[in-house]
Formats: sequence, structure tokens, C-alpha cells
Amino acid sequence: MARHDAPTFHLSSGSFQDGQTVPPAQRSGKLRAGGQDQSPQLSWGGAPAGTLSYAVTMFDPDAPGRGGFWHWAVLDLPADVTDLPAGAGAEGGRLLPPGATQLKNDAGFHGYLGAAPPPGHGPHRYVVTVHALDVAQSGLDAGTSPASLESKLSRHTLARATLTGIYERH
Repeated sequence: MARHDAPTFHLSSGSFQDGQTVPPAQRSGKLRAGGQDQSPQLSWGGAPAGTLSYAVTMFDPDAPGRGGFWHWAVLDLPADVTDLPAGAGAEGGRLLPPGATQLKNDAGFHGYLGAAPPPGHGPHRYVVTVHALDVAQSGLDAGTSPASLESKLSRHTLARATLTGIYERH
């Protein structure tokens, strides 16, 4: 008799595949990396029972300095939202669902900042994570720093799904 495992939490993107090069649209124009600072299209599914909301982050663990670089953080996405269109991370968040909040990225603005490793620094990983949470509202506000976000959400995280893009500037 075949055993059917429960679905696992997963994340995919129409913008780039896991482990592949981040395309120009998801690279930074603001930091002169030849891009458009457009957040990637994201789709997820298989969240565990009890998921009441989601948070989405993008982090570069290879950035120089201490602690990496936060490119994007969105909180309080309702549990019935399982995808975001490309560009949802624009400043002002007009393509985000009502109630969702973008935190300031490490460049200092509320929105998505594309991939932009320093020239000659080697390949950087851009880790996009969707966090399935057991609370409908995180209780955090737009003033929360992305660096403190994961520790504050850890007690409410039921599961995480990740997708990693790679980019290097010569």
C-alpha cells in the first residue's frame, strides 16, 4: 500500500529558479547593478495546519560587514495569500494585500532593493524566505528592523520555505 506524505511547505518563483542567477529585473538600479529593483514573483503552498499569516524576507548572507544585508521584509500577509506578483515590493506597497507591512531594508527605505554585490566580491546568495506563522498579526510595525525580525518571529514560525538566487558583479 502506497504511503502518501503530507504536503511540504514550498516556494517557487516565475522570476528565477532556485540556485540560478538573479535576472536584471531583480537586480538593483538604485545601487547601479544594472537592474530595476523589482521584487520577484513568488508562489508558495503546503503550509502547515494552523498557519494564520506569512512574512517574506530576502537576505544576502555574503554581504561584506557584520551580519549580511537585508534587501526586503514584508509582514502580516494574510493566510489566504499564497503568491505575490513581480513588483509587489515597490515602495508604497500598492501591490501588497491590505494590512501587509514592509519594513525598511538595510538601504533605509520601505520596499525591495535588488541584488547588488560589490564588484569583484564574488558570487552572493540572495535567500528569499516565506515564513508560515501561527498568528494573524505579527504585532510588529514598520519601524522594526529586518535584522531583529527573525528572532521576534521565531516563536511564531511553523515552517519556512526558501528560494536562493545567485548574482556576481565583475
